[in-house]
Amino acid sequence: MDAVQKNKDDEIYPELVLITGMSGAGRTEAMHVFEDLGYFCVDNLPTRLIPSLVDLQTRDKEEGIAEAKKNAIVCDSRNGKYFAALADEIRAIRDAGSNLRVVFLDANDEKLVARYKASRRRHPLCDEGTTIAEGIQKERAMMLPIKDLADIVIDTSDLLPQNLRQHLRSLFESETSSRGLSVTVYSFGFKHGAPVDADLVMDVRFLPNPYYVPELKPLTGLDSEVRDYVMLRDETIEFEKKWHDLLDVVMPGYVKEGKQQLAIGIGCTGGQHRSVAIAESTGSYLKNKGYRASIAHRDLEKR
Repeated sequence: MDAVQKNKDDEIYPELVLITGMSGAGRTEAMHVFEDLGYFCVDNLPTRLIPSLVDLQTRDKEEGIAEAKKNAIVCDSRNGKYFAALADEIRAIRDAGSNLRVVFLDANDEKLVARYKASRRRHPLCDEGTTIAEGIQKERAMMLPIKDLADIVIDTSDLLPQNLRQHLRSLFESETSSRGLSVTVYSFGFKHGAPVDADLVMDVRFLPNPYYVPELKPLTGLDSEVRDYVMLRDETIEFEKKWHDLLDVVMPGYVKEGKQQLAIGIGCTGGQHRSVAIAESTGSYLKNKGYRASIAHRDLEKR
């Protein structure tokens, strides 16, 4: 089945992604990706409860109680005796017409052994007196029927966590990549303290200060008079060109790394005039570029 194929009943049935595979192959990392993508995630759900989750959300959709959710469920050998029924459950869910995709994460035995030794955690199939390698072999035999049913098989033997994240996002991100990043642009005044939560800080105190213009001093960067004073100056026009060029370089990089939240601080002396006007302009620029951007002003009430 094509990894991006959509079922004809998508509008009725909730989207369901089943994450499974070998222990140590990256299931936890994968679940974090789906959480960031807005999926309702359940780790180690007992196999026989999967149809119940699908039925519940389908009824909610049909009755108009809620929209069909996107779900990501991790189901693996930790299920113990329930895991044996997983293959039958997958077939039953598909036969019912549900929108199910199975992601199987794998890695070679050498990598799995090394990862378990590094983590110092016990393999779920390692009983007393059983080695990690023996547990892996037992799990691999259990997983073989599930792997045959998988829509997507990813070998993580040579993948770094960020590579796995990027691959999953490319397969399952329904929005444009830029929309997956939430950006907050906020103004602040250095005299009230430098920001502690900003990923990127721009100091605009080099621009002419409206504070020293008597008729502009009581206003803020939200007022048109101050905005025009700041934004229409030659030095600001030149700065914005360079600033936008920088954003055009770094923003795609943040998206590629899978960053979900980004804070950009724009600072001037008091956080009333220049930083407010530039923050508003920066937020508008990012929105026009397709980013999910919001604008805030940290120190505007401190006049």
